[in-house]
Amino acid sequence: MKITELLKADTIQLDLQSSSKEEVIDELIGTLDKAGRLHDPKGYKEAIVAREEQSSTGIGEGVAIPHAKTSAVKTPAIAFGRSQSGLDYDSLDGQPAHLFFMIAASEGANQTHLETLSRLSTLLMDQDFRAILLEASTKEEILIAIDEKEKEKLGGEEEEETSAPKEESGKRILAVTGCPTGIAHTYMAADALKDKAKELGISIKVETAGSGGVKNKLTSQEIEEADAIIVAADTKIEMERFSGKPVIQTGVTDGIRKPHDLLEKAVKGEAPIYKGSGEGAKSEEGEQTRGGFGRGIYKHLMNGVSNMLPFVIGGGILIAISFFFGIESADPAHPDYNPFAAALMSIGGEHAFGLMVAVLAGFIAMSIADRPGFAPGMIGGFMATTGDAGFLGGLIAGFLAGYVVIGVKRLLANLPKVFDGIKTILFYPLISIFVVGILMYFVIIGPISAFNTFLEGWLGGMGTGNIVLLGIILGGMMAVDMGGPINKAAFTFGIAMIEAGNFGPHAAIMAGGMVPPLGLALATTFFKSKFTKDERNAGVSNYFLGSFFITEGAIPFAAADPGRVIPSIVIGSATAGGLAMFFNAGLPAPHGGIFVIPTIQGSPLAYLLAIVIGAVVTALLVGFWKKPVTK
Repeated sequence: MKITELLKADTIQLDLQSSSKEEVIDELIGTLDKAGRLHDPKGYKEAIVAREEQSSTGIGEGVAIPHAKTSAVKTPAIAFGRSQSGLDYDSLDGQPAHLFFMIAASEGANQTHLETLSRLSTLLMDQDFRAILLEASTKEEILIAIDEKEKEKLGGEEEEETSAPKEESGKRILAVTGCPTGIAHTYMAADALKDKAKELGISIKVETAGSGGVKNKLTSQEIEEADAIIVAADTKIEMERFSGKPVIQTGVTDGIRKPHDLLEKAVKGEAPIYKGSGEGAKSEEGEQTRGGFGRGIYKHLMNGVSNMLPFVIGGGILIAISFFFGIESADPAHPDYNPFAAALMSIGGEHAFGLMVAVLAGFIAMSIADRPGFAPGMIGGFMATTGDAGFLGGLIAGFLAGYVVIGVKRLLANLPKVFDGIKTILFYPLISIFVVGILMYFVIIGPISAFNTFLEGWLGGMGTGNIVLLGIILGGMMAVDMGGPINKAAFTFGIAMIEAGNFGPHAAIMAGGMVPPLGLALATTFFKSKFTKDERNAGVSNYFLGSFFITEGAIPFAAADPGRVIPSIVIGSATAGGLAMFFNAGLPAPHGGIFVIPTIQGSPLAYLLAIVIGAVVTALLVGFWKKPVTK
């Protein structure tokens, strides 16, 4: 059966009038109903909305494929709508959608219908084909373009392999894709993986768990001989057969959007061992601990860190650029005030840095509990920021939110099915935000703030003690939480000492604050095997961030591997702080990094030497302690 036997001129809208996701769904349902394809438009909409609540069908690249299989459909059909201006459809890439294909599958649709419907989704992976659909001026041109593309697809399609042959590299990769409806995303993910594998020269066999049942099923021998298996699915997959094998588990949308990343991890041997129904198995919430609790924690951390990196890098460099106009150029009350510098400081400091801990927490929670974890994680992380709990408070908020949401899911698992439609949009966010917010407000932020006050008082009492020991303590404190309460306690103490006319402590503080990003930048340069590609890229920006006394540049590294990175940067920063005091350095300026080193009392060269030694100590410790990423 051809696609154009399901898509007709009377189900095509070349100029959609809708301006929102809900409106375009209603408009296309109205088109199908007017063409006589539906028994029950209301029932069909309920099925469409239920599918959207599982994950958006806005697949990106300007395309959305809302779909449902339900008895509300009279005749299997496809409706096509086009919006030249585009509209927000909650797409995976965050971009407006222009092309909409609404797939209506009847509950008793035969295999031929299902195969035809799924074939459409694979055609839309082609960028040139999408461009033709956007430029077509008549309904007839749309139908002709689809006919020609389908013939090309069928004509050039080789018979699917029944085994996964061994490549010269010796790697054998298998995959399974599946989505709840089993019509569109299942086959799009399969095609994306196969196309990317072909491009990379990797042999792959993909099993599809579609609406018409399992196709191209993996055999026990293939599984036994496989080097890695990718499971990109949002529906139940038979997993016990993979016990003891390296398995990457992710959502079906990652199969569509990130096939290169998945294949690269599989080929590099980065897939965790699947342990069946025991430790490491995938729970009903979709969380996999990747071979144990510790590795699961690491996966969640990395998800948060990778999404936080753009905020740290972009925001930090904008702050650094603002310093070129003068250290106080962002202060309206200062004679050097420059409105452009103030704008850069606002964008980078108040907003980018203001959001980064919340983003860290939100994506950690989302990694643990999927999309319902994002809102409570973000809110908990933002509370950590505004409550002076810093990135450590954000880490706590992220994990707290993720596991609270899992608890809420289990608590509400046995609710009557009538509540299924509102659980994710009402019950999950309401209960989880309340619980996380209350715990952050009363249990987590309060004690950290009290500890902050204690530290400030303790440091004030040490002002007349051993000057080198004070430098070691202050320098080390700058690296403990990098912008959190301990860091701020030290920084506040340094400002108070400047106001009192004692410039020595703040010299140790700035040296200690510059070392973490500089030391990690050196480590990424000289110990490349210990860092991912993203971390090495972030390391380059840390040369600038460290030079401008922006300690937060080290946060992504510390969050990803706190057990090794934090001790390394604390020791390096403590070394720099102690040496700064040993060299009798004094700093009258509160901030500025390399810009204010000429103002150092004592020897600026000796002060620079203290910073360099501290950074080298950090780099060597990180290089010694940190494990290669391939392990």
